[in-house]
Parts: sequence; C-alpha cells; structure tokens
Amino acid sequence: MKLIIANKNYSSWSLRGWMALKAFNIPFEEIKLSLSTEAFYKELAQYTPIGKVPVLLDGDLSIWDSLAICEYINETYLDGKGWPADKHLRARARSIVADMHSGFFGIRNEMPMNCRAKRRVELSDQAKKEVDTLDRVWTELRQHTPNGPYLFGEFSLADAFFAPVIFRFKTYGIELSDAAARDYQQTMLAHPAMKSWLEDSVIETDIVEAGEAGKPV
Repeated sequence: MKLIIANKNYSSWSLRGWMALKAFNIPFEEIKLSLSTEAFYKELAQYTPIGKVPVLLDGDLSIWDSLAICEYINETYLDGKGWPADKHLRARARSIVADMHSGFFGIRNEMPMNCRAKRRVELSDQAKKEVDTLDRVWTELRQHTPNGPYLFGEFSLADAFFAPVIFRFKTYGIELSDAAARDYQQTMLAHPAMKSWLEDSVIETDIVEAGEAGKPV
C-alpha cells in the first residue's frame, strides 16, 4: 500500500490516516507532498477528485478521507480490531470520532497543527468550549476505561483521530483540567508513532503561513 500525505508539521488529516497504519504495524509506503504547490495538486489529481490528503492506494483502489481510510484498514487488515471489542464502547468510539471528523471548527481554525512550534493564541469563546468538551470527554473515558492508558483501554482508531489535537494542545500550551486527561495526552505523546511523526516534522523546512497562527513563545 501507499499513503499520500502532506507536510507532517502541518497536515492534521494526514496524521490520522498515517497513525491508523503505523500504530497497527501495517506495512505501507509513505509519499509526502508539499502543501499548496503545483506538484501537490497535480499528483493528487491522479487519485482523488477533491485535491486533499490523505489518500490511500491499495492496488487499483484509491481511498480518500481519513475516516474512510480508517474504516477500510479496519475491515481489510485488522479484522475489526481497530475499534473496541465491546459493542457499547465501539458505538461510543465511533460517536466521538464522528464528532471530531465533522466538528470542532474553533480548534481547527484557531489552532492549526504546527507540531514543531511553541505558540500562543487568543481563543474565541467557541474554541474554549470545544477545548472544555475534549477535556471532559477524555477525562470521562479514561476514568471509566481502566484496562489501558488510551481512550478505550488499548490503542484504537479513536486515538488516531485525536492525535492531531494532542499535538495542537502541546503547541499552544492548552492546560487540561484533570489528571486523567493529562495522563492521556502524555501517553499519546509517548507513543512511538507520535514520536516518529514529531521527529520528522522538526526537520522539515517548508513554511506554510496559514499554519503559523499566534505568537511564538
């Protein structure tokens, strides 16, 4: 398989698809394109009509959208083990992933992913509410799922979907209110795949101005 992604420092959607493969040790070839360049759109046009990353290539099949990629990986290569085994936890995991996939625009717009940076921004009330929501959800899940350090115990696709937010909160110095949520953030930052992604982002040289929000710390 091949996974087409963009700059690791800035591309939050790329990280989700990449984590779904890397964290579950599924072999793939990584193809990285530079955001907002002519080559970026020319290359993507061969595989997707929407001109966005990530794109998963498996034989003759081309899959875009990070959630579609995760579901394909789960069905084809993980025998369903990408989600929690318990049907109630699985439903909850899919619910919070759907929320992340289609919402939290305050966080997305005001705290763009910028893994290698330390910055500060003045958040809107909407973004603050979204931060509080994630703080509460992470705390609740960790307090009621004691059989492992991730949101549903063992690492799942839900964790892959929240990986970009973990980096965002680190970049912008967001303080979580409860020890359970803070422990979860540190667990994710210590994951080998997250550490590898961060190491690669630090050595990138491209600057995407839209991703340089706020002031350096």
